[in-house]
Amino acid sequence: MNAVGIDVSKGKSMVAILRPFGEIVYSPFEIKHTSHDINSLVDLIHSVDGESRVVMEHTGRYYEVLAHQLSEADIFVSTINPKLIKDFDNDSLRKVKSDKADAVKIARYALDKWQNLKQYSLMDELRNQLKTMNRQFGFYMKHKTAMKNNLIGILDQTYPGVNTYFDSPARSDGSQKWVDFASIYWHVDCVRKMSLNAFTDHYQKWCKRKKYNFSKSKAEEIYGKAKELVPVLPKDEITKRIIKQAVEQLNSASSTVEELRILMNDTASKLPEYPIVMAMNGVGPSLGPQLIAEIGDVTRFTHKGAVTAFAGVDPGVNESGTFSQKSFPTSKRGSADLRKTLFLVMDVLIKTMPQDDPVYQFLDKKRSQGKPYYVYMTAGANKFLRIYYGRVKEYLASLPQSE
Repeated sequence: MNAVGIDVSKGKSMVAILRPFGEIVYSPFEIKHTSHDINSLVDLIHSVDGESRVVMEHTGRYYEVLAHQLSEADIFVSTINPKLIKDFDNDSLRKVKSDKADAVKIARYALDKWQNLKQYSLMDELRNQLKTMNRQFGFYMKHKTAMKNNLIGILDQTYPGVNTYFDSPARSDGSQKWVDFASIYWHVDCVRKMSLNAFTDHYQKWCKRKKYNFSKSKAEEIYGKAKELVPVLPKDEITKRIIKQAVEQLNSASSTVEELRILMNDTASKLPEYPIVMAMNGVGPSLGPQLIAEIGDVTRFTHKGAVTAFAGVDPGVNESGTFSQKSFPTSKRGSADLRKTLFLVMDVLIKTMPQDDPVYQFLDKKRSQGKPYYVYMTAGANKFLRIYYGRVKEYLASLPQSE
């Protein structure tokens, strides 16, 4: 029974190997994340008598190279949330923080939790890919929002309010009607310098070419508004180039977002819980993969309270003696990305109002009681996550176990 504790950092790690009752097999030593050092570590672990289990924190992306290589070498590897390691066995008044001490602490955690350690698998790699894509998706969504606001700010100087003319949803390639319109009619003079008939004809041909719906009344409305607008920037090549560049940047970010959305859905569909998650109200091809990415494998959570704590939507407790605080804020100590996704799901439920959905019924009840927005949204997220945990775990348990 050999516990291999690895404190992972960028490009290198500290390793300690312990046995029960504090027996030190190998004092903490450093390895680099190179093929030579990793192969040497594999040989060392295989050379130690008895069963060996490796435990490391899943810190950022640094742990992945070791987890993958050691698993490929048929070594039991378990990756643990750093918060669990941090809170483990804090029974000393001395505050010691070093790589060597952390490696020993992780090894002691492995010995203490030996029977409950969950083995890292190739399915975990798929989940890591999905989570990485979701983080990229969030990054490009922020970039897209910035590009959108930038374009609107410029257009306010050449064609004020043009972004409000159409409310058509984005297409599968990320393109939007108002952006395509602004790319052609980038200045108010592009419209009002023509006659109404000439603009209507030009607009109709543009709609046909871009495969947008044409409405004569809409063309007349656009033309009428253009007559009243006052631009700031002149209609010249410099202004045109500025707007064209802003449009290209927004279209590029929008296209990347939609490509990632499709790729995430395709990746998530390879995971066993995909069908049961997608059947839940408030979840679609965008939010479903995001939920799966941020929650990960629910079987690693021992109970419903563990998954709500991971999301940071669990209600706190403050009791001492006869004192018991009735209202207490949520912990907010878990994944901020998961909380954001859960709030988006709650927003969908509020907008779609599925009357037979227990989470929506709960949200509606809390709203009718006059609860503040953040309170009922967080409470709804907590209930949704508990239902998610129960349904997914039950579904996974019903699947045939691979040999």
